[in-house]
Amino acid sequence: MVIRVVRINTTPVKGTALDRPERVDLGSAGVQENRLFHFVDARGTMINGKRAGELVRLRSRYDAEADRLSIGFPDGRRIEERVRCIGETVTTDFYGRPVRGHVVDGPWSDAVSEFARVALRLVRIAPGATGTDVHPVTLISRATMEHVRSIAGGPAERWEDRFRMLFELDGLPPYEEDAWIDRSVAIGEAILRVIGPVPRCVVTTHDPANGVPGFDTLGALRRARAAYRQAPPPSSEPLPDTAKLLLGVYATVEKPGRVSLGSNANLR
Repeated sequence: MVIRVVRINTTPVKGTALDRPERVDLGSAGVQENRLFHFVDARGTMINGKRAGELVRLRSRYDAEADRLSIGFPDGRRIEERVRCIGETVTTDFYGRPVRGHVVDGPWSDAVSEFARVALRLVRIAPGATGTDVHPVTLISRATMEHVRSIAGGPAERWEDRFRMLFELDGLPPYEEDAWIDRSVAIGEAILRVIGPVPRCVVTTHDPANGVPGFDTLGALRRARAAYRQAPPPSSEPLPDTAKLLLGVYATVEKPGRVSLGSNANLR
C-alpha cells in the first residue's frame, strides 16, 4: 500500500482562507509560515473561524524573505506592507496552551476589524512558538473525510476545506490514521510522532467559501463513526473544548525536513 501526500493546507493568518502549497519545510514548530499570525479581541481572546467565520473570506499571503504580509478582501482590495511589531508582548490562550506573541503595527487590524465588525488586533507569534491549536502538524486520510461525507450526503464542493488539516493523505482506508497514534511516521524528508486525535468543533459546519454555517458536519461525523463501527481513538492528552467528536490526528516533528505533494508516508 503506497501512502502519499495529496494536498497540503496552510494559511499565514489563523482563520483566513487556505493556501495549497506544493511543498513545505517542517521545523520543530511545524511550518514556520503556517498560522504565524492571529487576531485577538479587546480582551486578548484569540479569534478564529469559530467566533468570526467571515475571516475565511480573506486571503492572506506572507513573504518570509521580505517579511511582508498581505491580506486580500472580497471586494478586491489588498493591504500589503512589511511587518512591524510595536514592542507590546501578549500571551494568548490557545485552548489552555499559552502562546506568546507581539502586537503588529500597520493597517491590517483596522481593516479586518471593520470587515468583521469587531475590534481586533493582529498578533505575530514569538519565535519558537506555534500558532496551530495544539500540536504543529495534523494528518488525515482522504478516505476518512469521504466516508464522513458519503454517510450524510455532505456537499462535495470544498468538503476537505472544512477540516483544515496540514497534510491530506491518499492510500489509507477510512480511519486508519487513528492506528498511528504513539507511532512515528516518515513523510518526505521529515519524521513525525503521532500524538493523538484532533477534536472537531462547529467550524466544520461552516461553508469554507463564506464562513456561514450550512451543514451538520458534526452530526455526519457522529453517524459515520457509528456506521463504520469505528470508535474514536483514546487520547493520552487533554482535549481542547472538551470535544468528543474526533477526526484526524495531531503529530509533532521528530526530524525536520521538506514535505512535498506526492511525498510517501511510511510508518517506522
